[in-house]
Amino acid sequence: QVQLVESGGGLVQAGGSLRLSCAASGSIFSRYGTGWYRQAPGKQRELAAFITSGDSTRYADSVKGRFTISRDNSKNTMYLQMNSLRPEETAVYYCNAVVSFPTGHVEYWGQGTQVTVSS
Repeated sequence: QVQLVESGGGLVQAGGSLRLSCAASGSIFSRYGTGWYRQAPGKQRELAAFITSGDSTRYADSVKGRFTISRDNSKNTMYLQMNSLRPEETAVYYCNAVVSFPTGHVEYWGQGTQVTVSS
């Protein structure tokens, strides 16, 4: 069983920065692709950033150049540095991991951390 725990959310003014953290119960970040998703009120959950086990990254077009996904395998922790935040990026941000087992893939989610960007 994999547990993911996010932290670092909060209230920030437009143009400000936050760094989210996702701590895993095991050493999954070095072995599997993992990402950050977000869900704004009344909207579907969407991918913000993704990092593969080989350190390739992918970003939603709307966050390119402002968000950076990274990880520290020694700490079993993944990060999302968010700069130049916008009010429309107010959302619950979730950590995600897709873990492979012999029987198939299992997707894990954290409980989410609220990010509120005031105008």
